[in-house]
Amino acid sequence: MLFNVHGHPVYCYTGGKNFNPALPTAVFIHGAQNDHSVWILQTRYFAHHGFNVLAVDLPGHGRSKGDALSSIEQMADWLIALLDAAGVQQACLIGHSMGSLIALETSVRAPARVSKLALVGTAYPMKVSDTLLNAARDEEQTAIDMVNIWSHSTIAHKPSCPGPGFYVMGGSQRLMQRISKINPAKVFYTDFSACNAYGNGEQAAQAATCPSLFLLGKKDMMTPPKATSTLRTAIAHSKTTLIDNCGHSLMSEQSDAVLQALFDFAKS
Repeated sequence: MLFNVHGHPVYCYTGGKNFNPALPTAVFIHGAQNDHSVWILQTRYFAHHGFNVLAVDLPGHGRSKGDALSSIEQMADWLIALLDAAGVQQACLIGHSMGSLIALETSVRAPARVSKLALVGTAYPMKVSDTLLNAARDEEQTAIDMVNIWSHSTIAHKPSCPGPGFYVMGGSQRLMQRISKINPAKVFYTDFSACNAYGNGEQAAQAATCPSLFLLGKKDMMTPPKATSTLRTAIAHSKTTLIDNCGHSLMSEQSDAVLQALFDFAKS
């Protein structure tokens, strides 16, 4: 489904169902160098079980036009404008990695618009090493390779997971390569720089009043569970769920467990 935000077409996947703003709405926000497709299993289930779904492609990612935004604050303002364009008054925000920072910042900029907050594979501060930043700027394929190695708990996932012939690491790599191909403007570097520079996380977390979930992979090397301590302390009423045998790419490595945790939280 297409919306117009700040003069540019924006694509949102609706989970295979017609968009219906009268239903409770769940907004899914992807991470760096990704698009809506990382949420395919979770969004389809939500859409077929009582939720209105918007899985966004951020500007410059996937099918959405415009330049990639250079700060988390800009992305949060953009997300609020998208809610306006879609006619959604309130939504459960579900963000992965960079998307979790966007969701968090949105919750403090427009608290009345956020009914629940799910932070998946998050950390604060979300610092990016100089080595990875430089690779994203100068040798994008090297950065893609590095992130794929660090984002998965193993290079050999169980056979037929989640379906025959499915290659978890290969799928992630191809998606990142596709983002590079359709937008050669160094989106990876822009995304990582935004994560690295974001400094309002603790204040935003302290201001959060809605029900909140931290969904973390026990073997996450990109955003280790211990790196959420600042946010979890600030959101004292939050719940934390740790997923076994899982790295940073939670939605593909442990898709069913992620779905169950998110759906239980959204329905509670």
